[in-house]
Amino acid sequence: LQYNRVWIPDKEEVWQSAEITKNYKAGDRFLHVQLEDGTELNYPVDPAALPPLRNPDILVGENDLTALSYLHEPAVLHN
Repeated sequence: LQYNRVWIPDKEEVWQSAEITKNYKAGDRFLHVQLEDGTELNYPVDPAALPPLRNPDILVGENDLTALSYLHEPAVLHN
C-alpha cells in the first residue's frame, strides 16, 4: 500500500488527499500518510474500513464516472 493515495475525511474540506508513506500491515492501528500540504499524519484506522483509494490523475475530470477506477463519494466529488 505504500505510495498509494487515499482520501482522508476532513471536517473543513470534507475529504483530503493523502499519500501513504509507510506500508500498512493487517492489525496496524494507524495509517502513516502525508497530506498534499506536506503535513505528516498518523491516521487512526479500523482494519474493516480503510480509507478509499484515490483515482490516478489521468482520470481527473473524466466525463463518464463509470470510467473511474474507484467510484465512491470522494472520487465523485473530486471529479
